[in-house]
Amino acid sequence: MSYPLRPRRSMLYVPGCNTHYLERARTLAADSVILDLGDPILIDAKLQSRDNVVQAARQGGYGKREVVIRVNDLDSLWGHDDIQAVANVGADAILFPNIESREDVLRAQQLLDDAGGSNVPMMVMIESPLAVLNAKEIAAASERVICMVMATSDLISQLHARVTHERSAILTSLSLVILAARAYGKGVIDGITSDFKNMHSFEYACRIGRDIGMDGKSLVHPAQIAYCNDAYTPQRSEVEHARLIIKALKEANEAGRGTVVVNDKLVEHHHIKAAQRLIQLAEAISELEEEFI
Repeated sequence: MSYPLRPRRSMLYVPGCNTHYLERARTLAADSVILDLGDPILIDAKLQSRDNVVQAARQGGYGKREVVIRVNDLDSLWGHDDIQAVANVGADAILFPNIESREDVLRAQQLLDDAGGSNVPMMVMIESPLAVLNAKEIAAASERVICMVMATSDLISQLHARVTHERSAILTSLSLVILAARAYGKGVIDGITSDFKNMHSFEYACRIGRDIGMDGKSLVHPAQIAYCNDAYTPQRSEVEHARLIIKALKEANEAGRGTVVVNDKLVEHHHIKAAQRLIQLAEAISELEEEFI
């Protein structure tokens, strides 16, 4: 089972309890919107939030944006009923929180299948030290898992660590999850930055995530979208260079050479796959952004 490459530069959490936010998300330049039933929703608003999200998803209007629904924990009072309610409302994926093992993935998948969502892709949240240590088995558990979403705020709390500008406390954890995701062909998304007024720190966090291999960043405020999108969009010069090395190596191969030097850098076959992916991503972003203009 394979899924097309799609941009996930910015994944915006949209609280299901607020119909205004659910409506506004249809107009924002986020690549993905996560219609949220999870922990941020007050207990008294859980059932109404579920109804709101089901109605919003069925109504549609989100265009080419990826629509993801985050359900409550499977062991909570609402988790199973959430899955029953959202399995067939047209979401592009269901996001399962607090996944810590292969067994958790398979349990979530079975519940989704039993609810009639056997064709619905899954995303999983990595939010604890145990989940990070088990990232490999989580990524390998099912082809239905298309993306691993970090919950860095939860992780920092459980690590008894501190939030710093350099993000030093969680770089090892991020890298371990990236390794697992790439080994099994999954997307991987950085966690939120809760201080949404400190745009300098947020932009720096975006660029750290990009440079270590993340596909994008989850966020909690629309003001953060532009920074995510800018950091994770391939620059025109990068796309031009990707096309150049593909052409140059093809010509070198036709001339009987296995490598070529482009702009003083050695180009080998593994560079071509990365270049092709970058071009494909840039084209997908361009198509998506036609709706944002």
